[in-house]
Amino acid sequence: MDSFTYKQHFSRNFTLAYPVVLSQLGHIMVSVFDSLMVGQIGTLPLAAASLGNSIFTITLVFGLGVSYSITPLIAAADGRRNYTRISLLLLNGLVSNVLLGILLFIAGYFLSPYITLLDQPPRVVELAVPYINILFLSMVPLMVFQAFRQFAEGLSLTKQAMWISIVANSLNIILNYILIFGKLGFEPMGLVGAGWATLISRVVMAMMMAGYVMYGKRFVVYHHFLRLRHLSFIHMYRIFKLGLPISGQMIFEMGAFSFSAVMIGWLGAKELAAHQIAINVASVTYMMASGIGAAATIRVGNQKGLGNYRSMRMAGISNLVMGVGFMVCSGLLMILGNKLIPMLYIDDPEVIRIASSLLVIAALFQISDGIQVVGLGALRGLEDVKVPSLISLLAYWGVGLPVGYYLCFKADFGVNGIWMGLLTGLSVAALLLTFRFRALSSRLIHT
Repeated sequence: MDSFTYKQHFSRNFTLAYPVVLSQLGHIMVSVFDSLMVGQIGTLPLAAASLGNSIFTITLVFGLGVSYSITPLIAAADGRRNYTRISLLLLNGLVSNVLLGILLFIAGYFLSPYITLLDQPPRVVELAVPYINILFLSMVPLMVFQAFRQFAEGLSLTKQAMWISIVANSLNIILNYILIFGKLGFEPMGLVGAGWATLISRVVMAMMMAGYVMYGKRFVVYHHFLRLRHLSFIHMYRIFKLGLPISGQMIFEMGAFSFSAVMIGWLGAKELAAHQIAINVASVTYMMASGIGAAATIRVGNQKGLGNYRSMRMAGISNLVMGVGFMVCSGLLMILGNKLIPMLYIDDPEVIRIASSLLVIAALFQISDGIQVVGLGALRGLEDVKVPSLISLLAYWGVGLPVGYYLCFKADFGVNGIWMGLLTGLSVAALLLTFRFRALSSRLIHT
């Protein structure tokens, strides 16, 4: 196994990555189509979608972060062919995810009225609260889906989640059209309709992924310990011990983007709507790059479990190269389409003008974004999660947001200044995470 060439690594990475990329794309396309369709009914609903999604994202990434811990644990156990451990991780990962999903829904529902404290336009807040409450409820089925998905991905089975995400995303588009605009006898529900479409599609997604794992013949060997009496606080503790720092890192990153939306809301509804368009597009490429990061987690974790440390390092580096290549192409497309893309969302000339300039900045931070998200995936494969969390805290809250605030409100760059701050934070994170992976992988090789 140590004799793998980089060409072989690229081939294996791609086989694992492309289904995850498409599955991640399915996740984010729910938000994209929400925004595309909501934008057709006005600037205020689009601004409310921006505010609602920015706040919900913090809850979302916290849940996703805990679920992501399942994959490297499964991958390492799979490398050792430890079927008992894999079975126990499936049971305890599922229960942990369900309980966390319920807690996040309850917390989000009771805290959502306090959005008024963020000093946003009153009408925007009024539209956002009922929408975000439905999104909070969707966390329960989403966490069920994530438990089974991360289990399968830990076993290097990535295509099934891709197809399920495609089906669920297609359902979401259809339901958006029916519920937002009031088709097939339904009353027009506007932004709330987009929320119900998201909830229903996530319930279907959870049911399909659960059915695949629970009734698939290839998983029978892992069903032996799927009994409540085998619930283990030790395994749950391991999942949360690894997952909470991942969640912290993701909250530091996504929270910075969410707080940026709050600052942009201080500028006005048009700026907030433009931000929603640009961040929507940037989120698509980010989530696709995170699919490559997920492949890095699987490959690095598996090679580490086998003790092939040189191959492990090559797997991480080859995924970083793939991430950069993908994001360079994405950035070029953003620059070429920076004036056309906003027109797909809305027909307000001022919103289109602002969003066009933001997309140019988004194109510039694609490389940094790709490096940092794949670097995080590689480090998760090493089960290194605490230092990356501190790096994210420093990069986004210590550097990115202060720079953005200064450029926006002190240097009068406006909304562009906040996005320049995000570019700075992403670049710092990319640099530090790359150095971290190189140092840890070299240490393992020379021990």
